[in-house]
Amino acid sequence: MKQTIMIVEDDRMIRGLIRLYLEKAGYRVVEAGDGEEAKAVFLDTQPCLVILDLMLPKLSGEEVCAWMKEQSPDEAAVIMLSAKTRTEDKVNGLQIGADGYLTKPFEPEELLAHVEAVLRRTGRFCQKLVYGGLCLKPLKGEVWLGDEQVRLTSHEFRLLHHFMKHPNLIFSRESLIDELYPDDSRAVMDRTIDAHIKKLREKIEEDPSSPSRIRTVRGMGYKFAVE
Repeated sequence: MKQTIMIVEDDRMIRGLIRLYLEKAGYRVVEAGDGEEAKAVFLDTQPCLVILDLMLPKLSGEEVCAWMKEQSPDEAAVIMLSAKTRTEDKVNGLQIGADGYLTKPFEPEELLAHVEAVLRRTGRFCQKLVYGGLCLKPLKGEVWLGDEQVRLTSHEFRLLHHFMKHPNLIFSRESLIDELYPDDSRAVMDRTIDAHIKKLREKIEEDPSSPSRIRTVRGMGYKFAVE
């Protein structure tokens, strides 16, 4: 799965240029044009790196950076963009929590080099699967829905992890039993999987009776649906 980078910049032309270079380099890119939008997009996409302009409408870049570091202190790196060139401004940005600081104007190749350097240092912390605000962190054994942590049993976590690793693929009950109970699959019944699915839906679906994430495929099994 491609690493996700978020661009927070109110200048559309600059945002578009950065996006072009990042996508060409193989990254998945999401955008926000102001500080408030940045918070919503961050929770929905859980990016591994944020390219953050300091001069933003609604909330300043410093405020957004501090908030992001509270949400994901180890997992979301931040590169600040600023027209401020004084040493004390750079030091302040790094003290707030930025992992890099780049002054405007800059060449896109220079920014890309900064991105690659920061991700070499921090990328190992950003191992997660994210779809529509649902974030699974396999190294931590955590699942988050927006800014709320979802408490799962070990079987529920393994089942959801399996689904999210293979979005839109259909799995029969038998194959899911083999995945969850490899050492004792013959003693497990189909309705055990159905019970796990029911519990999962109650925890991650907006309307468990009409699920949008874990869907039943009549006569075949279940799939984790991603648009």
